[in-house]
Amino acid sequence: MEKYQKWIDLAIEKGTEYGGKIIMAIVIWIIGKWIIGKLMKLFKKGLRKNDNIDPTLEKFLSNLLRTILLILLIISILGQLGIDTASFAAILAAAGLAIGLALQGSLSNFAGGVLIMLFRPYKVGDLIEAQGEIGVVKEIQIFTTKISTPGNKLVIIPNGALSNGNIKNYTELGELRVDLTIGVSYDADIKETKEALMRAMNSQSKVLKDPAPSVNMGELADSSVNYEVRPWATPEDYWDVYFQTIENCKIELDKAGIEIPYPHAVEIKKEE
Repeated sequence: MEKYQKWIDLAIEKGTEYGGKIIMAIVIWIIGKWIIGKLMKLFKKGLRKNDNIDPTLEKFLSNLLRTILLILLIISILGQLGIDTASFAAILAAAGLAIGLALQGSLSNFAGGVLIMLFRPYKVGDLIEAQGEIGVVKEIQIFTTKISTPGNKLVIIPNGALSNGNIKNYTELGELRVDLTIGVSYDADIKETKEALMRAMNSQSKVLKDPAPSVNMGELADSSVNYEVRPWATPEDYWDVYFQTIENCKIELDKAGIEIPYPHAVEIKKEE
């Protein structure tokens, strides 16, 4: 009985010593979880008011903030229980530094992804040119961006490189100018040539009327007069207009009897 009484007395002593702390820790946990829930609702509400925030970024930032708040709550509870939180915080800081050094490239891509989702230099469906690649944006992830090239190849570009480099967005302004140079003979009449090249553009339904297509004499070259042919198209129709305009220019110039200069091979006959 003395042995059992000893254990009972010890349990009462420890219960008296830690009981209040445990109860207080439970109260802190309950209240802390309630406060975190309220803060998260306010945070998400604020993010949703901003149309520039991507849903992927919204979810990530919400999860990151919730994790940070929970860690702070747990540290507060550990301090209430009498555990030295200074060493615990030092361990977390050291671990964070080690992870940061090991994942420098990934963190750079992550930061780039956050910047892209915040400032939105492009969005899914846009035709862009960046890092030597051109294609339609298929997916924007937190670390990488996926684009589909005109040859239907999937290219995955790290967001760190994208956020620090030049990006050409061909979709943002709505129209694209197709730049073509067509050379004709010096003997060709200027007015007839311009009319033929304008017909080559105006005969296409995909060439925009506004901005209007244009033809201008661009250069007096060595063997040809070069005209700058400028139709406008939507990003989706760019390549159709590009190739069809070249074909139509050849057809219309042939109809008008206007020669397109090309190198002529000269045959030299030897005397017998």
